[in-house]
Amino acid sequence: MPKPVTLTKAELVEMDNQLHDPLPRATPVRVQFNPESLKVTYSNQLVTGEGGQSAQTGTEALQYVGKGTTKLAVQLWFDVNHPTNHPPEGEAAKDVRDLTSKVAYFITPKDVGGDPKKYTIPGVQFRWGTFVFTGVLESLDESLELFSPDGYPLRASLSLGLTQQKIIAFEKGEVPPTTTPGGKAAGTSPLTSAPEGASVQSLAEGAGGRGGSKNWQDIAAANGIENPRLLAPGQLIDVNAKKRPVF
Repeated sequence: MPKPVTLTKAELVEMDNQLHDPLPRATPVRVQFNPESLKVTYSNQLVTGEGGQSAQTGTEALQYVGKGTTKLAVQLWFDVNHPTNHPPEGEAAKDVRDLTSKVAYFITPKDVGGDPKKYTIPGVQFRWGTFVFTGVLESLDESLELFSPDGYPLRASLSLGLTQQKIIAFEKGEVPPTTTPGGKAAGTSPLTSAPEGASVQSLAEGAGGRGGSKNWQDIAAANGIENPRLLAPGQLIDVNAKKRPVF
């Protein structure tokens, strides 16, 4: 029986000091909402050559110095009302900073061998589907967007700046092929992108027209949605999916 379409979530994983492999003990930090875009910047260090001017152009000759730098800028959102903050066991976080602290870990310096004068920053790998970027977290801006009546911050946006001290072609991760609930290859059935604040019920009503013929319970079950009342902005839903019969 083919599995329902699931939304691939971006995640952060701690790497070793050489940025070669994930640490064996590392638990991926999975985002709640996938970013809307990723910005990649390449830069080189250029200096004037010793020869002064180029013999052909008469302009100063430039030389490439070092391995260059590659940077990734990405914005992530966290919200205490997200379904992932309601674990089957344990207490849900009331302060969104309890969730964002897992990301802030990657920018927190650590003592090297217990020496208070030497520090290191954890290596981190950002991966989302086939997109992979490995480096260190150079900057982190956190904005608290929403507060509860008793003063708890409920929502936060994080602006991350990752850097790697060289220019390389990006690695491409492997994403296993998926199928839709109807058994078709992924990408062959049209999917609906959920707007902010949408629910499975509202999408089903819109897809069913005035007659409201779409069954939102079947749509939620066929798409593997645990909380039909709260969809992540941009989440892809097959509103034409039907619950598969149980034999």
